[in-house]
Amino acid sequence: MSSMLSSALRNLPVSSAWAAGALARSLSCSSQFQAAAQPKTKKTLGKTGVKNVVVVEGVRIPFLQSGTSYADLMPHDLARAALQGLLTRTSVPRDVVDYIVYGTVIQEVKTSNVAREAALGAGFSDKTPAHTVTMACISSNQAMTTGVGMIAAGQCDVVVAGGVELMSDVPIRHSRKMRKTLLTLNRAKTLGQKLSLISKIRPDYFAPELPAVAEFSTSETMGHSADRLAAAFGVSRLEQDEYALRSHTLAKRAQDEGLLQDVVPFKVPGKDTVTKDNGIRPSSMEQMGKLKPAFVKPHGTVTAANSSFLTDGASAILIMSEEKALAMGYKPKAYLRDFVYVSQDPKDQLLLGPTYATPKVLEKAGLTLSDIDVFEFHEAFAGQILANLKAMDSDWFAQNYMGRKSKVGAPPLDKFNTWGGSLSLGHPFGATGCRLVITAAHRLKKEGGQYGLVAACAAGGQGHAMIVELYPQ
Repeated sequence: MSSMLSSALRNLPVSSAWAAGALARSLSCSSQFQAAAQPKTKKTLGKTGVKNVVVVEGVRIPFLQSGTSYADLMPHDLARAALQGLLTRTSVPRDVVDYIVYGTVIQEVKTSNVAREAALGAGFSDKTPAHTVTMACISSNQAMTTGVGMIAAGQCDVVVAGGVELMSDVPIRHSRKMRKTLLTLNRAKTLGQKLSLISKIRPDYFAPELPAVAEFSTSETMGHSADRLAAAFGVSRLEQDEYALRSHTLAKRAQDEGLLQDVVPFKVPGKDTVTKDNGIRPSSMEQMGKLKPAFVKPHGTVTAANSSFLTDGASAILIMSEEKALAMGYKPKAYLRDFVYVSQDPKDQLLLGPTYATPKVLEKAGLTLSDIDVFEFHEAFAGQILANLKAMDSDWFAQNYMGRKSKVGAPPLDKFNTWGGSLSLGHPFGATGCRLVITAAHRLKKEGGQYGLVAACAAGGQGHAMIVELYPQ
């Protein structure tokens, strides 16, 4: 199937005209778009008999490259800092929060329910329930929609959702042989039994099992999958490098102009206060072009420069029923409207979640692509995001792989990730979804739009998309 997909898609009549000038066009268009933004009057997506769920505020501690300032901490330390940042910014009383949900991917074994540990550390009552979810890169998306469901069902009025990841320190296990021996040794009752077990230990028992960013079902790393996906859709190395440069350049501009309002400072114990993301590093096409392929060697196109980097970070978002928010005197930022989750073949279509999810969520909300004012898509790899844009703009792919009569179309770049994305801002797996949603809300207010579309891919061939509607100003 992979070879069939590759050969067929190379012949697709997809346009790559934007590749030659994507950076210049994106920069100029985004500036003009913001400057000329006018409030729009479109229908609201509220539904009769369904509670309106709103975002009051969302924050994140700075996203940092792994191995830097957060290296000596634990995941619940980061999540606690995000929760405390949310409490400080909103002044919401802790006892008003009905439930806390957090997303994470690589779980610290000592704090498997990181939501609970972080909540207790942040001073929430031990009577406030909390649980942790995992769904790869859309884990905090799942946390948020879990909260939406609880509020819509009338079970809660106030939910805090979030996500956390600490790639600086991931669990490394003993080999299975060693684990079995140690567990048996723990049950041994006599010295003779213990010595007998110890004598059976061999040197190869000490080889550790290292975690990998790979699919269990295919044993393939996401980087390798991204390389194959880029090749299948004819995404060149030049296009990927150019898009990555665009992401970093736009993120640097947003950072310098103070647009990244969701970032809250974090005083790292024993170190200085961290105030901004440290992975935003605009380079040059020349420098990026010198890097060698990171996964498929020697002819791959995915490199360290056009991939999201291993990131530490945490986020938190305050979600309420509209009635509760107004009763407490809050001015919500946005409504959380329709959302969908999708799942496809984890081998050939591992990272195409946005392509499958976008048309479904648009149809569910009764919108078209042209109704969307801002797009916030997760950038796992430049090749992945560009392959999704090409797939979305392909009638052939829509008809042969999605069961649709025609394509949904590709989002215009002047509305797409104009404050940077995961390639530049960083991608703590479990925390990215909250960043996407609050950024969409902030962009809608800044740019005068009404509807935002958030979409993300996830390992396992899964994906998520959600409509965010600006709250009336």
